[in-house]
Amino acid sequence: MVNPVLLIVIPLGGAFAIPLFGFISKHISKYVSLIVALGMTVIVGILIPEVLNNPIVVKIGGFKPPFGINLFVSPFSLFFAGIISLLGFLVSIYAIRYIKEGDIDKYHLLFLLFLAGATGVVLTGDIFNMFVFFEILCISSYALVAYNRDKNGVEAGIKYLIQGSVGSAFILIGIALLYGLCGSLNMADIASQIHSVNSPLLSLALFLFITGFGVEGAIFPLNGWLPDAHSSAPSTISAVLSGFAIEVGLYAVLRIVGTVFGATDILYFLAGLGIFTLLIGELSAFKQNDIKRLLAYSSIGQIGLILFAFSVGTPEGIAGGLFHVLSHALSKGLLFLAAGYMIYKAGSREIGKMKGIGLKMPITSFCFLIAAFSLVGLPPFVGFPSKFMIIKSALLTAQGYFFFLVGAVLLGTVIEISYFFKLLQNIFSRTGEEKIDEAPLGALIPIVILAVIILAVGVYPEIVSKFLHLAAYDFMDRMGYINNILGAL
Repeated sequence: MVNPVLLIVIPLGGAFAIPLFGFISKHISKYVSLIVALGMTVIVGILIPEVLNNPIVVKIGGFKPPFGINLFVSPFSLFFAGIISLLGFLVSIYAIRYIKEGDIDKYHLLFLLFLAGATGVVLTGDIFNMFVFFEILCISSYALVAYNRDKNGVEAGIKYLIQGSVGSAFILIGIALLYGLCGSLNMADIASQIHSVNSPLLSLALFLFITGFGVEGAIFPLNGWLPDAHSSAPSTISAVLSGFAIEVGLYAVLRIVGTVFGATDILYFLAGLGIFTLLIGELSAFKQNDIKRLLAYSSIGQIGLILFAFSVGTPEGIAGGLFHVLSHALSKGLLFLAAGYMIYKAGSREIGKMKGIGLKMPITSFCFLIAAFSLVGLPPFVGFPSKFMIIKSALLTAQGYFFFLVGAVLLGTVIEISYFFKLLQNIFSRTGEEKIDEAPLGALIPIVILAVIILAVGVYPEIVSKFLHLAAYDFMDRMGYINNILGAL
């Protein structure tokens, strides 16, 4: 059996090895991050059949929980780890040609730390280590957003740093309160005793966790950093920030609310918050003339839809939410990667300056079209079955509150269709710059791979649907989580 701890150790080791390889050649670092991300993807593939039989509990240092640190690898957590590794690998291919200015070694070092932090958050079974990995993710994000060192990038990085630091402080205070009440940092141990604790500080701790992790999860009104950060960062970083970083923040919220606290009584509140986030994001995207800001605000809307799906609280709703996490990661990753070279060739991020670029960059633009159609939920792309599952699960609850919220989801989709139509109309216009040519092969490879996956999973959703339903049941099995970690060991 492959040890899941390698999913964290390999990117950390690669990050620390990059400065050493720098003494040999300045060009090695970009291949180090590529090999590391490929290795992570292979390990996830090996682990999938194993976790389908039984979740894997890893004891770090041989100490048994709740006294030692452990990793918990189940279908739910491995699903997120798989998205992180796959998108990280494809973005690493793209970055070989795209990242050619600045301190390239530092970029790839920070990128590997970013992957390690994100993976650690979704695999750890210890709440303090979740915070530590979350900080690794956030700190590397702050630096990568400002990588270009221009005015907008530095300003966006500082805004992100300030809001992220406040969120981190909230999380740390929440951990301290929880430790004081339960005497443990192990999430399974806390979950096993939290309902026997009678203190108003529990509600305060829950609020602090939702607020702290909600900053990275881009839940309204905690998402003020996102439009500037995603639009100012290199397109490779925009792709992973939108593709899985904000989903990792949402994962942390869900794991704390659902597994640790078992707080099913706030699902209605989270559902309303999700819809509000959805509409704010879509309405803000509608007004944008900057392609990256449009995509950034669109990410806020998609996070709201995913939060709503999980708040339905049924296996079908959670499976739909997971499906949409996959759909959003693939589609938004492709959109940002395609936009990266479209911006480079057009010399501007303004949508009005991209008229006709679709005819000059046919492969890039056609793949962009596929991702846009998927994101709005058109068949036969992956976004259609994911949105269909979410709407169906909400309607099956037979509760008037959710019927009303489904109407809001459909309204958000109409808004989304309208601004993507405006964007695509400009891209595929017959007027524009004649000197623009296609993106290089190194960029087209990950772009085309993402487009093929979007189409393949959209046509054959059963490729992933069984695993997603198992992951949904895994997430809902709170007692199974507790028993697997505490009982088996």
